Amino acid sequence: MLAVVGATGTGKSQLALDVAAALAERGRAAEVVNADAMQLYRGMDVGTAKLSVAERQGVPHHLMDALDVTDEASVAWYQPRAREAVAAIAARGAVPILVGGSGLYASSVLGPLDFPGTDVALRQELEADLERDGAAAMHARLAAVDARAADAIGPHNGRRLVRALEVVTSTGEPFPVGLPDVAPGTTIVHVRRERSALVEALDARVERMWAQGMLDEVRTLVDAGLEQGTTAQAAIGYRQALDQLHGRIDEAEAIARTQHLTRRYARRQVSWFQRYPALDVDGPAGAAGIAEGLLAT
Repeated sequence: MLAVVGATGTGKSQLALDVAAALAERGRAAEVVNADAMQLYRGMDVGTAKLSVAERQGVPHHLMDALDVTDEASVAWYQPRAREAVAAIAARGAVPILVGGSGLYASSVLGPLDFPGTDVALRQELEADLERDGAAAMHARLAAVDARAADAIGPHNGRRLVRALEVVTSTGEPFPVGLPDVAPGTTIVHVRRERSALVEALDARVERMWAQGMLDEVRTLVDAGLEQGTTAQAAIGYRQALDQLHGRIDEAEAIARTQHLTRRYARRQVSWFQRYPALDVDGPAGAAGIAEGLLAT
């Protein structure tokens, strides 16, 4: 398996297509498995830079448009389906290419991570506590029962703090925060761009999102139940577009907030994927060499 990972806006999708084309020239098919949590959602296209069917150049893509915006995306839901897709691709004699920047989603396929099931009643109780008390209070609660997890998650990621408290409370076991070794036979390509160039590209990308119809997309998704979804409506860009639609902020502020949050998210992605020993590729160059390396293993 090949995994193409890295921050948003670094050209992962195009590199995956370039590698697939290079493999095809050498007589080997390839198929893509999505590892971007927001590209799981039907209708979330402009704001996630999702490739259209035509842009996929005939390469099959799996786990795109798999959920309604009212569904909750979770690693526990994603992991078995992604692993099943990878196994099926390999069984067909093709090369699975895992592509995306959602760190825990990608990691759940790259190594043997186990995810406890969800306790719906407990989750709802903890989410109410988060809404009432705030993330700092939830962090203090977690620190009292699992200091290692609290330290790893930090005091600001309310959603992950809730999940950690749910796991610790329901299982009596520590919340898994470390990552295991990568599965044998896996090549990881960590796509990077120089920081200033990436920031410029991300800011321009957000401006294009609005120019290409972000607000119209969100209007349609509101009719599909976006505001009833837990995960989808919180996605970067979508929350800000909703605020604009409801008149809470203007377009300039929606774009500026989305740019800020996108830059911050990209920094977290870079930090996450640094944990893997990887071949660094600056943009789509080197696809032929990657293909040769895959065929040689």
